[in-house]
Amino acid sequence: MAPGIAPVALDAMGGDHAPVAVVQGAIDAARKGHAVILVGPEERVRAELDRQRASWNLPVQVRHAPESVGMEEHPGQAMRRKKLNSIRVALELVRDGEASAAVSAGNSGAMMVGAMMVLGCSGDVLRPAILSVLPAAKGRPVMLDAGANVDCKPIHLVQFALMGEVYSRRVLGVAKPRVAILANGEEESKGTTLTRAAAVALSRSGLRFQGYCEGRDLLAGEVDVVVTDGFTGNVALKTMEGTAQALAGMMREALRRTLPARLGGALVKDAIDEIRRRVDWREIGGAPLLGVDGVGFISHGRSDALAMENAIRRVGEAARSHFTDEIAAAVAPAEALLAP
Repeated sequence: MAPGIAPVALDAMGGDHAPVAVVQGAIDAARKGHAVILVGPEERVRAELDRQRASWNLPVQVRHAPESVGMEEHPGQAMRRKKLNSIRVALELVRDGEASAAVSAGNSGAMMVGAMMVLGCSGDVLRPAILSVLPAAKGRPVMLDAGANVDCKPIHLVQFALMGEVYSRRVLGVAKPRVAILANGEEESKGTTLTRAAAVALSRSGLRFQGYCEGRDLLAGEVDVVVTDGFTGNVALKTMEGTAQALAGMMREALRRTLPARLGGALVKDAIDEIRRRVDWREIGGAPLLGVDGVGFISHGRSDALAMENAIRRVGEAARSHFTDEIAAAVAPAEALLAP
């Protein structure tokens, strides 16, 4: 990582393939100069480092955390009961300035609750949101909330928009992000009571507000920040992920069916590989948690070493942007925007 930037704290016990894939991802990132603190049972983590023959001079540290939070555990109860779990210890390293960011592929609810408990919310943020970078045809559009808040009020959508605009501008480098609310049509009469109230408020916000966008627009790259509630956002995200996997499978089957198809597939292999990389969730690495007073990153539970390496790299980019410094000021006008 860049000089002066603290290491990334990585939950070594989070995810379906922990600690093997997590440690491998940390080693791969460290070999490219990204400093990492692996958080988990020290003896087990060091044994995995030895098994993978990690070089002693890599920028990898180990911080002992004897407990972990299972995927099936209740997030709030687990975070209160297990004071030394790997998610909490990673977040405490961020709070204390020993780490620039925390990453976990484990229980996402525990990561959310833990971040609120340990780091606290930024300013007047009512509910942190999960932001997802979409594999669009152009640009780097983001959508939030991607699953943290199932039931939302208009003020939550307004705050999501304000936070998403900061992330798009500060981290992704979009000079003037275009913001839209996800709805069932582009006309002002569409949407729900929730989206219509949020739309009126955002039209007064000074953001580059585009009104409504539809599901078909998510990957077009014509909007930079898409705002929705966590239920709708998570369904949309999982639908896109499943569609990409299904299309990839159908393409592989079609290209193997006949000799001409196999020959044609060989000719366009590079193009197909590029498309596959663009829609591969592992290339994204994970999703930042916006609205807490620090940088947290939630990775997919099925993350392999590639996904963890990319998560470390991307969360490092986010930490270097210091985007959290602007979140509190950005959401301050939200309530006034909703006033009659």
